[in-house]
Amino acid sequence: MVSVSANILMWITLGIGALTILGYANRRFPLELTSIVILALLLLLFSFAPLNIEQNDKFLDASDLLSGFANPALIAVVGLLVIGQGMIRTGALDAVSELILRISRGSPSLAFAFTLCLVLIVSGALNNTPVVIMFIPVLAALAERLGRGVGRIMMPLSFAAILGGMTTLIGSSTNLLVSGTMVELGLQEIGFFDFTIPGLVLAGIGILYVQFIAPRLLPECSLDTKQLHSPSGKQFIAQFTIEDGSELVGQHAIGGFFPAFKEMTVLRLERDGRVVPPPYEDISLKSADVVVIASTRNALSNIVARARWFQISLSGTDEIPSEDENKTDDRIKPGNLMAEAMVSPGSRMLGLPLEQIAFPVAENITVLGIQRRSRMTRGQIHQIRIEAGDVLLLQGRRDGLQRLRANKDVLIMEWSALELRAYHHARRATLIFAAVVVVSAAGIIPIYAAAISGAALMVATGALNIRQAARAIDRQIVLVGATALALTAALTKTGGATYLAEGILSILDGSSPAIILSIFFLMVAIFTNLLSNQACAVLFTPIAVGIAVKLGVDPMIFVTAVILAANCSFATPIGYVTNMLVMTPGRYQFMDFVKAGVPLIITLWIGFSLFASWYYGLW
Repeated sequence: MVSVSANILMWITLGIGALTILGYANRRFPLELTSIVILALLLLLFSFAPLNIEQNDKFLDASDLLSGFANPALIAVVGLLVIGQGMIRTGALDAVSELILRISRGSPSLAFAFTLCLVLIVSGALNNTPVVIMFIPVLAALAERLGRGVGRIMMPLSFAAILGGMTTLIGSSTNLLVSGTMVELGLQEIGFFDFTIPGLVLAGIGILYVQFIAPRLLPECSLDTKQLHSPSGKQFIAQFTIEDGSELVGQHAIGGFFPAFKEMTVLRLERDGRVVPPPYEDISLKSADVVVIASTRNALSNIVARARWFQISLSGTDEIPSEDENKTDDRIKPGNLMAEAMVSPGSRMLGLPLEQIAFPVAENITVLGIQRRSRMTRGQIHQIRIEAGDVLLLQGRRDGLQRLRANKDVLIMEWSALELRAYHHARRATLIFAAVVVVSAAGIIPIYAAAISGAALMVATGALNIRQAARAIDRQIVLVGATALALTAALTKTGGATYLAEGILSILDGSSPAIILSIFFLMVAIFTNLLSNQACAVLFTPIAVGIAVKLGVDPMIFVTAVILAANCSFATPIGYVTNMLVMTPGRYQFMDFVKAGVPLIITLWIGFSLFASWYYGLW
């Protein structure tokens, strides 16, 4: 060990803090790499030159620096990420988009406004990322119906989700990490609704800007359906046999289309061995009808995952399996993988009809559809004979598809593997999510206990399996959060946070608390667009507390400023993950975020400065 004065350790720690900012701001380095390097530097520093903390006669050691990984707020974030993944995988949020279209009564403009408001509300109780993922295809469909560019509605979707995250403690992982930092600093944990009132004020101001002003600042880009619906935009041919007692029985065609097969084209309808010719104007579906459709992969996967009212048929017969047979056949159950496979030129399947190819039975794999570049057939799927270059849409268990990689007859397209949603678990996932929100908001149990319990229930009830739950955990959030908490501990114990707070106050010497709060909000809002918003929030929290103590005001006032300003990541696509999600479907450039985001940040800054000064009585 080396004896180093506390003052030198403070300056070294401040230097590591500056290095952290530079590393997070430089996008050539992954956030995870920067976090691990910074954490290693802190561990090495205080291992060779431990800081003696006089008040309790102990050293700042590894247990202090690594305690961020066990921080209750970070644990709560992990639990909420798993719960959010359960909501996505079960399709529990899909009913929301259907409700929007019903309430809007066919008005795309009303549906767009209602969607943004709904996203704002839902984001207050659920991680923003799954909310944006769910509503991207909804707004894409609205863009088509409105006849307006998709570029004018995708960025407002991301902004609305970020604004909603400002309203409650669980609205954003940023909020939870700030709460955890407060505990690390020896202050009271932030309550579920402690900053809801100023958060709602900013969200209200922001949603008006997003609804009426932001679209005018954005480019009107045409809709790219290939990127919104499937990786390739291919149309697959599939065949369904309607079962007895199905909800489809008696469904009448409207305008030549069957409502159940929306986003699909009915190529052929066969009844009692005879083909019913289009147009389907005055006809209702019956039991044992055979329907051949052309569909994108996205639409087909949704209908397969939902449906209990048809049989995927390759035989071309009208025979419907018995109820017991359906129970034992698990090839078509939700949760299996869907993947694409191309028939190789030397395949043994060439010239054979689909019903005679060998691997579906051997590997427990079902052929859902087939795509052929040369032409679109209108015959039954069992009549199609395999040709080289055909793309088969397959569904089956993960192990079966993995074994199929060794089959030289087909080439599995690895990028195409996608899990079907388990809609039959949607109700239980919704109940678990609602229970977590209620018990957290009511203060019945701590939020970290509720989040972990909810995550455990998602796995225990089958809404997620262990692999899916583990994949839902964002390693960037975990590493950035834990590293920022370690740096916070180092800055606090060495006096670095106090030094920075005094420096800011000296620059603003003589200014009122209201002016200092306003400038501090703007400073955090600028940094959050350059760094990870989680890291920015945790780094500025001890500085906020130090400023509040020096000014003699409630620390929660400046901590609220940190929370709200750190969520103002509107001006760059790297500011927040939802901005990255909408960048491709919206076809945005970097400057598009600057044009729409900077005015929003300035608007929220002015709104917060005026409201906070009155609300907290700082004038």
